[in-house]
Amino acid sequence: MPLQKIQFKPGFNKQQTATGAEGQWIDGDNVRFRYGQPEKIGGWEQLVAGTIAGPVRAQHTWTDLNGVRYAALGSSKVLVVYYEGAFYDITPLDTAITGFTFSSTTGSATVTLNKTAHGVAEGSYILFSSVTLPGGGATGFSTSQFTNNTYEVITADDDSFTITMSTVESGSGMSAQGAATVTPYITIGPVFETPAYGWGTGQYGEESWGTARSSSTVVLDPGSWSLDNYGQLLVATVRNGKTFTWSPLAANPSALTTRATVVSGAPTRSLMSLVSDRDRHLFLMGTETTIGTASTQNRMFIRFSNQEDINTYAPTATNTAGTFLLDQGNEIVTAVQGKDYVLVLTDQAAYVIQFVGPPFTFSLRQVGSNCGCLGQHAAVYAQGAVYWMGFGGGFFMYDGTVKQLPSLVEDFVFTTQGGAPGINYDANQITYGYHNSLYNEVGWFYAADASQQINKNVVYNFLEQSWTTGTLARTSYNDAQTYDLPYATQFTVNGTPSFPAIQGVTNRYGSSKYYAHEIGTNEVDAGGATTAISSYILSGDYDLSEQGLVGDGEFIMRVSRFIPDFKNLAGNAKVTLFFRDYPAQNSQSDANGPLITGPFTISTTTNFVSTRVRGRQVSVKIENDNLNETWRYGTLRLDIHAGGRR
Repeated sequence: MPLQKIQFKPGFNKQQTATGAEGQWIDGDNVRFRYGQPEKIGGWEQLVAGTIAGPVRAQHTWTDLNGVRYAALGSSKVLVVYYEGAFYDITPLDTAITGFTFSSTTGSATVTLNKTAHGVAEGSYILFSSVTLPGGGATGFSTSQFTNNTYEVITADDDSFTITMSTVESGSGMSAQGAATVTPYITIGPVFETPAYGWGTGQYGEESWGTARSSSTVVLDPGSWSLDNYGQLLVATVRNGKTFTWSPLAANPSALTTRATVVSGAPTRSLMSLVSDRDRHLFLMGTETTIGTASTQNRMFIRFSNQEDINTYAPTATNTAGTFLLDQGNEIVTAVQGKDYVLVLTDQAAYVIQFVGPPFTFSLRQVGSNCGCLGQHAAVYAQGAVYWMGFGGGFFMYDGTVKQLPSLVEDFVFTTQGGAPGINYDANQITYGYHNSLYNEVGWFYAADASQQINKNVVYNFLEQSWTTGTLARTSYNDAQTYDLPYATQFTVNGTPSFPAIQGVTNRYGSSKYYAHEIGTNEVDAGGATTAISSYILSGDYDLSEQGLVGDGEFIMRVSRFIPDFKNLAGNAKVTLFFRDYPAQNSQSDANGPLITGPFTISTTTNFVSTRVRGRQVSVKIENDNLNETWRYGTLRLDIHAGGRR
């Protein structure tokens, strides 16, 4: 028999078995499809040596009126601006608290701040002002040690909290002496979605009277932000919190040392915010029915500001502020700015808001049902359409009508059938959707299986209509628009942050690195250390089907050699062939597994590889695991001879 060329369709088919997915790819990691061919994705390089406190849950880039570029990053602990290769802390501050006294012990770096019902939580970041220390040798600490640093609260109870100093107490020790004012950073929220324990979180009579509940169906949303720009002004809303703004250098020469401030006149508790670009209204989603009264938050209620005025939200006969109350769903999950509309997604339905001008300002119409969104950042606008992950499973798009996208990876992403590491619905709110315009992709990073943090991704190439999955884990991502490359953040759950500079900082909230993506072939940290990015792709089975031979897979095939073909190959790639007689012989190299031949190292000078193996079905795996390697796979030709039956 002559050489046979094996062709594969682009994309992964994870719905079928390996035998049922003949002529298709079934698995891989860190790969994409271009021009119908699989290739390794681009590398990434760390932008700043510092690591941000907490997981970054939102990112937004924009320019000011002078053309200066910025990126805003909102984590569960801080709000940060990236500018010219460095981070700047613009986290808003909470209300200052007066009346604290100090306690300390000789030889200890722990200082206790005393005040009844102080309200400062464990893990808070705090600033000091108006510090007065006792004399008489009670303390060796200086006033500047307190006022020149930001501190993490290490422990806290109702009447006191502790911090860790950079030196130990050299004096005789303070005992509820001196005075200080403490200003905490605003509270943003938990690192992950967290069950809410305590009084009032369960049904009456569930457990013993007067005890906190030991289990709960009440879940606290993870600390997150919605970020947008109103012209050159950054607008930042804490999920279930207040809305803040920050003016860039074009409006404030001291911007990099100025913190974001609350928007006056705005509601004080909203799920998220969004700027309607064409008409310059600021929308607050899932907000208060009575402005300024947090207890009136309605998760299906929408307010929009007066046009060109983000401080006015109460509708009158002489302004364009207004409200909407949606009726299908339990809460507004997210909203996305489209071409000339705002798409609002609840957990059940889709609505379109369009500017129509006076006297109604906006029109509202429902455009879909049973198509709710999975999380606040799980929807993304790309090339004239909005794409999102469904609350009850499936992928959706809106391009004038709501459509469910056909997907051959759907069960793998959304269920645990057949051992698939499906999405963890207890961590759905941290799902992050993104657009990579460099490669015509939309994708989502999500937490799979029992993980509480992002550990998987799924990507849809909307030009070639192909799907891939992988293990790339990013908590936020911004397309190459303001900057030439996509920027993304990676979270390390036990990492100790270095930004902002926090005295006594712990690793209890983890830390985030900031990367530029699609650059080179490796992972490069800020110090220049380089790590190889491994990638692979695995095909479904191929069996012998030749005119004149009866049966599909009836005959054993003998493969004497294969001829590799790569479009782009830098360094080496490895090719492995798996031979099976029956589908039950899976791809594991155990006693009942397939016959594995390889891996064979392929370079640009490799003409062919001799194999001399037999089997009914054969599949191929292409991979790399060394520095500076990348590849785009072309075709595979096998020198096949028909053997006998078994």
